[in-house]
Amino acid sequence: MDVCWGIHAGKTGDADSLFLDKKSPCIAIGWDAMGNLSNIENDREAFKKKLIEAYPDTKKGAINTVAGMPFRFKYEMQIGDYVVYPSVADRMVYIGKVTGDYEYKPEKSKSYCNMRSVEWIKSVPRTSVSQGALYEIGSALSLFQVKNYVDDILMFLDVNISANNGEAAIESDDNTIDDIFANVEETTSDFIFKKLFTELKGFAFEPFVAHILNIIGYNTRVTKKSGDGGIDIVAFKDELGIEPPIIKVQVKCVEGAIGAPAVQALYGNVEVGEYGLFITLGDFTKQAMDFAKIKTNLRLMDGQEFVNIILKNYEKLDSKYKAIIPLKNVYIPTQIENAY
Repeated sequence: MDVCWGIHAGKTGDADSLFLDKKSPCIAIGWDAMGNLSNIENDREAFKKKLIEAYPDTKKGAINTVAGMPFRFKYEMQIGDYVVYPSVADRMVYIGKVTGDYEYKPEKSKSYCNMRSVEWIKSVPRTSVSQGALYEIGSALSLFQVKNYVDDILMFLDVNISANNGEAAIESDDNTIDDIFANVEETTSDFIFKKLFTELKGFAFEPFVAHILNIIGYNTRVTKKSGDGGIDIVAFKDELGIEPPIIKVQVKCVEGAIGAPAVQALYGNVEVGEYGLFITLGDFTKQAMDFAKIKTNLRLMDGQEFVNIILKNYEKLDSKYKAIIPLKNVYIPTQIENAY
């Protein structure tokens, strides 16, 4: 039976470049202090014992879950299994297959020395993946088996698995508060991105951006839909819009990366004493960011930063936009010290 694993490259995507290396793509996990996992017998209790030796500060209630991840990576994962990796670096979801046995390679990565080679078959934007699947692959665990939304993931490869199979994924109530919050925050961001792409695509995105700029303290004027020279919004601090600095804003409701030519075109319309601001729901190429770095009056804002501003100021949104992006307050537990 086919199995699909989910994996993360660290909380902030530390191992993203390792996973997506063009010459030797792989998946990897940490626990470097446990050494070569091949030296630990195929037994969960042996992994628990080694974990406690290597990481004596591990909370008692987390030992089963934490030790289970390197155990499963070494002994349960098999060549031919599917793997899904949601990248926090480019907001893409990578789907592939495990192509190699377990290898211990501290010379390649000290922090992520436990590796398996993979073939990445397809990558899709997070906005193309169902909300349920995004929630499942956003697990706080570094390694887990995808169970409930396997079909939603593998449909991008024209693969269908209609029934759950294999051992149930190991879950734990001991996820740290930071992990829980990060998972909720990421899932909420995914929801907002989807709503922006589906409900405010095209010209409707421009007045929404202007509204956000109004909320954070700017007066704005949305330009005409044509003949605007690439300038979608003009922002200013005074009510009349005659006092410097004037900010010329271009917005893009796209998922891909904005290149240097588009950024340079915007900057070409920025006069002396003015500022340029480029806002996109996607991100920017390295060349675009390098160009902006040398321009003191040019600012780039990618999709994640823009969504963070929405979250920070959500209560101030106009009711019509709250209806498009419906959110509500939730409560999560606070950290309890010395729980074990």
